[in-house]
Amino acid sequence: MKGSLLLLLPILLLGGCGTSRQPSAPPPPWGEVVSREVNALGIQNWIIVAESSFPVVSRRGVRTLVIDAEVPEVVDYVVNELEKSETVTPSFSTARELPFVKNDRAPGIDEFRSLLKTALHGHQVREMEHRSLSLLAHSDSAKYAVLVLKTKSALPYSSVFIELDSGYWDRDSEDKLRKDMTSARLETQSNETNN
Repeated sequence: MKGSLLLLLPILLLGGCGTSRQPSAPPPPWGEVVSREVNALGIQNWIIVAESSFPVVSRRGVRTLVIDAEVPEVVDYVVNELEKSETVTPSFSTARELPFVKNDRAPGIDEFRSLLKTALHGHQVREMEHRSLSLLAHSDSAKYAVLVLKTKSALPYSSVFIELDSGYWDRDSEDKLRKDMTSARLETQSNETNN
């Protein structure tokens, strides 16, 4: 009996090692509201995780929430929410100016870029002029929702723009569908002409 207990002890200890999990951190105070807002969005909607001087837009279709956190923390939270979604897939953009901002002119920008890279979870990021990104997102707000999460980050060109696309139907699939439809229509017209 004593021998079998000694044999079982290492097995029980090893078995417990693989299943023990750190308790997950509680969501931030703003997490529930952000989750609800992000999960309500669909294709062609935008999320802008903005630095503190980003303007509040009074245009219909733009919703602004002020978040007591820095851009990388909010981006990480939003990316986690979007990675759980099967309905949308994000496309990330940052300002083309961001890599050129020097730490001596904007203290903390080097650390910010490092934190942002981690917060983006390895997703590909395209760069565009900041002004172009702002105009693009706001022009879409005439037809689609834009959620602006205005943070307390005070660094130039640090906003992250996220455009949502379908999570189960990509642009290549849509292009192929349209091409097939055009081919079928042309074939039908050709058959009707020959008859």
